[in-house]
Amino acid sequence: MKQRLCICGGGNLGQVIAGYISAKGKATVSVLTRRPNEWKNDLKTLLPEGIELTGHLEVVSSNPAIALKDANIVLFCLPGNANREELLKIKPFVTPEMYVGCVFASSGFFFEAMNILDANIPLWGFQRVPFISRIEKYGERARLMGYKSNYNIAVEHSENKEDFRKTIEELFERPTFLLTNYYEATFTNSNPLLHTSRLYSLFKDWKEGIYYDHDFLFYEEWTTEAAEILAAMDNELFAILDKLPVRQGYLTPILEYYESTTPEQMAIKIRSLDGLKGISSPMIETPQGWIPDLGSRYFHEEFEYSLKYIYEKGKELNISMPTIEKVFLWGQGMIKRKK
Repeated sequence: MKQRLCICGGGNLGQVIAGYISAKGKATVSVLTRRPNEWKNDLKTLLPEGIELTGHLEVVSSNPAIALKDANIVLFCLPGNANREELLKIKPFVTPEMYVGCVFASSGFFFEAMNILDANIPLWGFQRVPFISRIEKYGERARLMGYKSNYNIAVEHSENKEDFRKTIEELFERPTFLLTNYYEATFTNSNPLLHTSRLYSLFKDWKEGIYYDHDFLFYEEWTTEAAEILAAMDNELFAILDKLPVRQGYLTPILEYYESTTPEQMAIKIRSLDGLKGISSPMIETPQGWIPDLGSRYFHEEFEYSLKYIYEKGKELNISMPTIEKVFLWGQGMIKRKK
């Protein structure tokens, strides 16, 4: 049976996944977006190998009743702060036949979905994003900059988890493994630690009146200090995981993930990754120079959602986590300045 996929969100990942899946012809694809008039139904996706795919979207709409009609898979490609509103918007149109999921579960998707949707609605989520993606022309053309070698997903509220795993494996064309539970998809050492450690190292001394002479490259200028903070946060995360019902080894320690034995080696490795090159930091240019963009997704999604869940679980379990606590409270303070 041909799958029917509805993508919720029109950002980088949403556009690339919609273009890629529709071009492969294994599913019909619809998109639920606030800006449907800016989309073309024929969507182009440039692959890392230089091949350009063209996929046809069945529906692009801002109306969930239209976009979700007959869908059997729903995939949120939204920042964490948008999940709750989107879940409330689609709730009247979701049925038990739909698997509602998120492209990156560490943003707290499962916590929100379990609170909002009925208990008979199957839920699922990726542990890490499947692609590195960048829009070149909104609603028309995007670039798939890098693949993961395999995917881990969590599935809840379903008796057919293995069948669904096979479906995702077929759609995304990579080996896909089933996690034990949603904790294993939610508590990761990717963006929640990666982004926040880098932001802290960049802007921990920033205050009003301080300006920088350029917009830092987020990964290509990664420092040993940022890597040391990341490694310390990773150690504290694993102390939290030791107290949770998760499998030993489900998550690779961050140094091992980056094929390193020291933070200095990890910093060199991160700087060298082709798929992460050219990505700037969340900053705003002013007449006086560059300052951090406190309203950016980097700050709000990671500190108000992703890292927040790790921090709160650590507190609940009475785990010592001085680095996570320092970085999290600093980030919360920075966001309050914007408000």
